[in-house]
This record gives sequence, structure tokens and C-alpha cells, in this order.
Amino acid sequence: MGTFFSIVGSLGLFLYGMKIMGDGIQQAAGQRMQKALSYMTGNRVLAVVTGLGVTAVIQSSSATTVMVVSFVNAGLLTLKQAIGVIMGANIGTTVTAWIVSLVGFSLQIGVLALPAVGVGFLLSVIKWRHRELGNAILGFGLLFMGLDLLTKSMPSLSADTLSFIGRFSNMGFASILLGSAVGMIVTLVIHSSSAGTAIFLTMAFQGLIGYEMAASMILGANIGTTVDAALAGIGAKPAARRAALVHILFNIIGNVWALILFHPLLRLVELVTPGIPEGAGITNHLAMFHTIFNMANTVLFLPFVNQFAAFVQKIIKDQPEGAGLGHYKLSYSSGTLRDAPELNILRAEKEIRDMAGIVSSMYGRVSGILETLKEHPKQEEAVQELTSELKAKEAYADEMREELTHFLMECTRQRLNLRSEGRVSRLLRIIADLENMTDDCLGASLILENSVKKDRVFGGKEMRALVPYTTLVGDFLAFVQNHLGKKLASGEAEQASLMEERINGAQKKLRKYGRKRIEAGKNVRTELLFIDFIRRLEQLGDNCYSISAALARLE
Repeated sequence: MGTFFSIVGSLGLFLYGMKIMGDGIQQAAGQRMQKALSYMTGNRVLAVVTGLGVTAVIQSSSATTVMVVSFVNAGLLTLKQAIGVIMGANIGTTVTAWIVSLVGFSLQIGVLALPAVGVGFLLSVIKWRHRELGNAILGFGLLFMGLDLLTKSMPSLSADTLSFIGRFSNMGFASILLGSAVGMIVTLVIHSSSAGTAIFLTMAFQGLIGYEMAASMILGANIGTTVDAALAGIGAKPAARRAALVHILFNIIGNVWALILFHPLLRLVELVTPGIPEGAGITNHLAMFHTIFNMANTVLFLPFVNQFAAFVQKIIKDQPEGAGLGHYKLSYSSGTLRDAPELNILRAEKEIRDMAGIVSSMYGRVSGILETLKEHPKQEEAVQELTSELKAKEAYADEMREELTHFLMECTRQRLNLRSEGRVSRLLRIIADLENMTDDCLGASLILENSVKKDRVFGGKEMRALVPYTTLVGDFLAFVQNHLGKKLASGEAEQASLMEERINGAQKKLRKYGRKRIEAGKNVRTELLFIDFIRRLEQLGDNCYSISAALARLE
């Protein structure tokens, strides 16, 4: 029992170290990881490279594939792009195996681990610009302390256990199938193929399992790691479920051909790897086996991305969309052992752009009705339809604000670097401004509805004064929408300031124009509605300027 708890504790320390190391690296590379998504274009090779790089940074193919599924669900990635990223993620997960193999068993781990923990801790508590580097070093030390303890705990297993494992290791091809099943189950339990591979490498290094058994367990781990993507696809849109299915099929089909060609694959590994697969050399052979398998699987599938995408689209068909907007829901996505808050921020930014699209559509409807209302044959029906539509969109925007705020607050509960923390703060401000803009659009539509009910529709002179003003506001809204998610350059910030000044100047002239018409004896109620309508549009301009100011401070 003591040995069991020693192994569990060692594994826990290993997993915790891997998490801290991955978090530290992710904080340091957060901005670069966000920019990496810009390379996920139709070029499938770049998509593979991006998936490889992101997985190498966050040390978890599960987290990468979960994020890919959520990005497809959000519309950030197409299915074809996602397939390439998933393939790259499988290659990226081999990085952990090489780190463990080249460092964990070739050097005196204790000599590296304890100093790394000490140095990393000191750097992580010092409030300096690169303290995330200290977290990465601290995680590195804890990871190898856990590996060292795991290596020392394995020989303590009883002779009965060793004979049990040995008996199942000498059953020919049945042993290979059994090993694959065990590898899958272990990975399902701990939700990390990287950690599972490290366990299998340790067992092989200690002689508890043979070369073939360890290799088959590594294959099984590739199937077990698909569980997180499958869970992320539950309840998602068809496109996201297709991405999850791609990951599952890709890994299962890969395992099938690798098991069929198991021994030729092992001989290839032995051909390209120095030494023999025994003693200390067995870990290098297993790491190479893991790499060759995943690279070969990617090379085999990469030319058939289009066919693969068409196949899963036939299995999971599109669902007919309802007529209404429905209810907005945004769930925070992460791997079980590894969160990727930097990438979740990017997902939130896409949703914010969608929210801006709702504002733009609402304003377009208001300005469109405004210009045609005087001559419209059914004025009352037109404004009632407008108000009903905008109420639904405004309610949907309220839900977006609530969900996005909760989503970004969840990001802040994870480890973020200082730049990302500042970015989240500004995104929260932008979300609030956008929601306020939907209120103003709805308010403007209610004013128009009120003008029809009281037979106070704006006349020709008022319209000639209003149209240039509504155009200014519409141009500012389009400017903001086009620049969301990007830092405004100094010239662009000056342009935003000039647009705000023009709107304020026009608003003052229109208010003065309305007051003069009242003094000239025009209908007071009509002119008050006119002034109130101007005020609503001016508030839209103020919110646009507030968003521009936040974009100018983005890093």
C-alpha cells in the first residue's frame, strides 16, 4: 500500500510540475500564441505547424484539441483548418516524451530538480516583468522531482506484481492489444497522454515492462487523449462535433494501422535511433517511436484533409436553424489538466466582434427606417416591427454581456501575464459599451415609434438635417467594428478623436436647430422628440469613442 501511495504522490507531483511549467511558458508566450492563430489559414501545412507549436507550449494535446473544438464552435476556425491543427497537436505532444527521455533518465535528476525549484520559486515571487519565467523553471523542477520519485518507487513493486506484468507481456500480439488497451485506460483516468507516456517510459526504464508492451501502451494513450475533445463537443454546434469526431477518428485509425504494422514500425525506430532498446536506451527508442508514429499518421492523412472533412460532414449533418436568435451561451473551454486562458481570450474577442455586428445591424435598421418613414404607406406596422426586432436583439446583447463578462472573469482566474490581464480589463469595458449601444439603438427606435403614434413624424427639413448626422455616427460605428481586437495606431486614434469632435459639433448644431424651431412656433412635442433622437445618436458616438480609447491602450 505504501508503494501505491508513493507512486500516486510521485505522479501527482509530476502532473503538477507539468501544469506549472506549461502555465509559465504560456504566460511568457501568450501574445505569440494568439498571433499564431492568424497562420491557421487554408494552408494545411501551416495549420499543422501551428498545432505543433501551441501544444509544445502548453504541454497538452488535450487542451489544444479542446480549444480547437471551441474555436470551430465559435467560427474562428473552419473544419479543414481544425484538422491540420489537430494533426499538429498530436506531433506536439511528443515534446514531453523527449524531455523526459533525454533529461529525466540521462542525468542525475536531483542535481537539476532542487536548484530549479529554488531558483524558479525566487523568480516567481519577485515582481519583475518576466516572473512567468520563474514559474516555468519552478514547474520544470517539480516535474523532474516527481519523475525522480516515480523512478525510485517503481522498483518497490512486489515480485507478484512483476510476475503478473511479465505473464501478460509474453502473449504475442495479444500482449500488444492488451498494452494498447491499458495505455488508453490510464490516459482516460489521468486525462493526459503526456503524463501517461512518462509513466510508460519510467516502467520500461525500470524493466517492469518490455519494449513492445511500452510501445503499445503509447499507442493506446493516443486514443485515451481524445476523451476531452469528445466531451467538449457535447452540446456544441455540428461543426464543433465534427472537429471532435475528426480527432477521435484520426487517432483510432492511426492506431489501427500502427498495430497492423507494429513490428515493421519498431524496426524502423531501431534503424534511426542509436543504441539498442534496452536499459537507458529504451526511453530514447520509445520517444522516437512516439514521434515517428504521430508524424507518419499526419503525413498519411494530410493529403486527404478535404475528403476527411467531407466524410465527417456526412456523418454529422447540419441542423436547421431557428428563426430567432435564441439564448446566448458561452462556456469556458479547457483541458482537464491544462487551461489555455490566452487562447480563450482570443475566442472572447471573436464573440465581441459578433456583438459589434449586432449593434451595427440594429443601427442600420434604425437609420434605414428613419430615411423612409415619412413616405412609408404603413408607418405604424413598420415601427412596431422595428421595435420588436430590436427588443429581441437588445435582450440577446444583454445575455452576451453577462456571458462574456463571466467568461473573461474565468480567464482571469487562470494564470495570465500582465499584458493579458490588461487586455481583459479593456475587453470588459468594450463589452459594456457595446451593450449600452444596443440600448441606445432600441431607445432610438422607441422614439420613432412614439413619433408615429403621436403623428409627429419628422418632416423633410428635419430629415435633411438628420441624414448627415446619422451618416457620421454610422461611419464611426463601422470604424470601431473594423478595428476591434487590434491596437489603434496613433494616426487611427487621432482619426477616432476627430470623428468624435465632428459628431459632437453636429449634435450641438442640431440641438440649436431644434430650439430655434420651437421658438419659431413649431410643434413642441415633435421638436422634443427630435432633440431626444439626436441625444440617443450622440450617446452612440460617445460609446464608439470610449471603445476607440480602449483599443488605443491595447498591448
